[in-house]
Order: sequence, then structure tokens, then C-alpha cells
Amino acid sequence: MTRLPLLLPLSARAAAPRPATHTLPPARRLAAAAAGGEEALKMSEETREYPCPVSPPYPAASKDVELRRALTASARSGAYSSAAVVFEDEWLDVVDKPSGVYCDALLSALPCSAAASGEAATKPNLHLANRLDRDTSGLMVITKQNKVAGKLVKAFTEHKVQKTYIALCIGYPPTWEKIKICSGHGRSKHGAWRVYAMSDVGRTLPGGSVVRDMSTTFEVLGINSKGQFREPSTLDTDEIESITVQEKSADLTSNNNVENSMILVRAYPQSGRTHQIRLHCQYLGFPIRGDVKYGGVIEWKGVDCDGHALHAESLSFEHPVTGLPVTFRSPLPSWANEFISTMR
Repeated sequence: MTRLPLLLPLSARAAAPRPATHTLPPARRLAAAAAGGEEALKMSEETREYPCPVSPPYPAASKDVELRRALTASARSGAYSSAAVVFEDEWLDVVDKPSGVYCDALLSALPCSAAASGEAATKPNLHLANRLDRDTSGLMVITKQNKVAGKLVKAFTEHKVQKTYIALCIGYPPTWEKIKICSGHGRSKHGAWRVYAMSDVGRTLPGGSVVRDMSTTFEVLGINSKGQFREPSTLDTDEIESITVQEKSADLTSNNNVENSMILVRAYPQSGRTHQIRLHCQYLGFPIRGDVKYGGVIEWKGVDCDGHALHAESLSFEHPVTGLPVTFRSPLPSWANEFISTMR
């Protein structure tokens, strides 16, 4: 296992005082509340010791950028009328979602199923089996029956669906070709998704949620136009170097040319946490291009980024009705093809 060093010297970390814990036991909390001790309970919660995230908060500039992108996506979603269907049968559809469109827009954009008797076309009972972030493009599965939806949602929840993503990142080039990163995941007291140490998994966060585990395997496909694109493969994670996050990420310092390297990576998420790949790319020192929430550049080569460069490339799972193994691939987006065309 590899542990990344602290951002602060160990001496500074050791000197930093730890807040005291004064959380009341459940029985005393109830007694205090019954006696009108709401203020005492509030003080108890304020002084409670919560896990500290190891990734930075959202940059201040991200608020305005995200608001502008959200308004644009709402307009696009309202006008979205024709979903790109990759696969269709009587139980489910696999569609290719464009960037900058909300997931729910796909439900109304699917073609109606015409009844065999010649009756008016009707919409089946559609459900989203998985979701993608607003600016993430790629494969989504839409089921047409409740029982099929239940089976497929359970498969996603239990991590029985194999997924790959392609991301174009700007940052420090990794020295490894493949790596697996394991960390905690949760919301900070400000409501932002953050990376936490693995040792914090299971601990309570503000609001009552808990830190959950997440793991992602990455492989580098190209750095600054050098490399060779290859198809997704079955990775033996036991033979891949692993990072278990316990501390803050390394304080990377280098010259500007290295810092602004273009890196094309493929991600194999073993869990399905919110913003998982985006968070792990940020932690590893190469945030996704345009991902302003997690340290990505807002402008690149004189052009404003209207979204982040992340694409859901493939899905593999057992068909919920036939039981047969199925694999679906999505055409790569233009930004990926442009990068790959320069690789040598």
C-alpha cells in the first residue's frame, strides 16, 4: 500500500489542537430536550468532533460558473427531443446522454412504443436505472417495467454492473500506468462532497450521514499526445499498485509546463459514489478539465470550458430478464477523439 504525504509537516500536524468531544449520550439528550435544554443540545452538536476531509472545498469561483451552466442545461433539457438509442428491447433502452443535459430529459425524449393493434402510441413505465452528472456524457439505462427496474437498480447498487469512463484531465502527469485508489466519501459540514480517509469510513458526518468507502482503478492512456489508445480490459486489481487514502494529498510543486499536462485516463469505478471519479482525479493531482468544483481549469487554450470532460464509455451487466451477459459501448465524444488523433 502507498500512502501519500501530508500537505503540512508532521510537526505542525502534531501541534494542532484537536477539538474536544462533548456529545451527550442518547438518554441524557432526551432528558435535556424534555427539560427545555435545546440550547445545551445545540452546543453539544457544535462541539462534536467530525471527520476532517482530505480534499479541498469548492473554489469560490465555482458558484457562478455552476449557476450559469445549470441555467444553460435547463434550457437544453427543455428543448431535448430525440434521445440517441444504443440498444432497445421490450424491457429496457440503453441511451447515449449528451453533456449539458439533465438525466430526466431522456425519459420524455425516448420514442413512444406503438401498440401492435394500431392504437395510439403510448409511453411505457420508464425508470432511470442509473444517473450521470449534468455535464457527464455517455451511457444510461432506462427500464420499461417496474420489476425490471427493481432488478437493475439492485444490480447497480450492489456493484454488479461493470463501468468504464474516459476523462481528459489537466494537471501533474502520473508516474504510474495503472493504480487503484481507495478512500472515504461523504458530505462536509458545508454540504460539499469530499474525500475522507479510509480510517474515517463509518464515522458520522454533519447532518447524520456517514463516511462510506469508494475505490477507483485508473489507467493512463496518454500524456501530452504521447501514448496509445486501447480498448477497455478486465484488470487484475490484485496486481495493481494501490493507494489507501489516510492523509491529505501531496503538496505538488513543479514548473508550469508539467503542471499543465494533458492526461487522458480511463476509470474503472468499483463503487458508485456521487462524483467519485471527479473527486479521485482531484486527489491524484490531475482534476478533470472544466470541472470547476474539483479544481479543474475553467479556461483551456483560450477557450472557456462549458462543462467537464468526463464520458461514461461502457456498461456490462447481466440482462435482468434473459440473464445473458451484455456489454454496451458509447461513441467517444469529440474532445476524446481530438486528443486521440494527436497521440503517437
